[in-house]
Amino acid sequence: MRLSIITSAVVAALVGFGSTIAIIIAAAQAVGADAAQTSSWVAALCLSMAATSGFLSVRYRMPVVTAWSTPGAALIAASSGISIHAAVGCFLLTGLLIMLAAFIKPFGRLIERIPTPLAAAMLAGVLIRFVMAVFESAQGAPGLVLPLVGIFLAVRLFNPAMAVLAVLFVGLGIAFGGDLAKPLASDLSLSSLTFIAPAFEPAALIGLGLPLFLVTMASQNLPGFAVLRASGYTPPTRPILAITGLASMVTALFGAHTSNLAAISAAICTGPDTHPDPGKRWMVGPFYTLSYLTFAAFSAALIALIAALPPELIKTVAGLALMGAFAGALGSALSDEAKRFPAVLTLAVTASGITLYGIGSAFWGLAAGLIALGLDFLIVNLRNRG
Repeated sequence: MRLSIITSAVVAALVGFGSTIAIIIAAAQAVGADAAQTSSWVAALCLSMAATSGFLSVRYRMPVVTAWSTPGAALIAASSGISIHAAVGCFLLTGLLIMLAAFIKPFGRLIERIPTPLAAAMLAGVLIRFVMAVFESAQGAPGLVLPLVGIFLAVRLFNPAMAVLAVLFVGLGIAFGGDLAKPLASDLSLSSLTFIAPAFEPAALIGLGLPLFLVTMASQNLPGFAVLRASGYTPPTRPILAITGLASMVTALFGAHTSNLAAISAAICTGPDTHPDPGKRWMVGPFYTLSYLTFAAFSAALIALIAALPPELIKTVAGLALMGAFAGALGSALSDEAKRFPAVLTLAVTASGITLYGIGSAFWGLAAGLIALGLDFLIVNLRNRG
């Protein structure tokens, strides 16, 4: 046991929670969740992180760190016309699909055959709205937003993982020190779970549930496995997918969206800075669990703190937190010249926010890209035959 085991676990939990909690709150607001349901959403997510990370790390003796799907939360936040009950139905579907990917190999292979540039373009189309909102907020509150952007750029040069956390803490100081925040509620209490009955609406399941599954697999689970492999581990893919999928289904009934492997915060726990012996880095799991149990207990108070902040600060923190994910998705979307036009079409349709027949733009963006890719493939084959 080393002190670095504890500090790595706590820092990873702080980065994962603090840098993206604003996106979760935006997602809850988008589907009409009330204060109790929002608190339950965050508490259930934290309990899922605690349970899955602790169990998987101890069981497989490797630092398996889980997180919630931040791009998935952004996808939910960008949706419209979906109730909290329909959203819970989508979360259940997503968890079920993750479990199917673990147990049914042909289904897993089918998901893997979706072109990476199109999946990345769909994600970039969702995230671009949040990134642009940072600078839209700067127009209304330049004295608040622009210094935070400067802090983000400066800290990112030395420690990218801590950049958003630095923005959050400095933003809190500016907001409360400059009387920009609302008064905090005086009756803050411990968190509790609230059961939310699911509703299975076909349009929501297609427009949100399916894209949420694809985004989670492409932008969270696959990079999470890559982080573990890069550190010399051989992660048990099917058990991890099965356990996180099951956890997603259980916590969905309390408002939580998808649980999955962590990527950025996992990198904090898997390297030699955590412990020089790779065989002992699994010990971060129990301390990561304790950190998220603490967050679960006080999620209601933390949400009340975030709710008191000015909206420009919330948008800035959320947009900067997604900047790296947007850059990665955009780079992946445009990396293959043969698929570049379908990827750009996917991004454009997704970013437009179009809703047809009650189905959101993420589905239509992916559909448009697949159609364009299919037509390109058809024309190339016809030319080759001619």
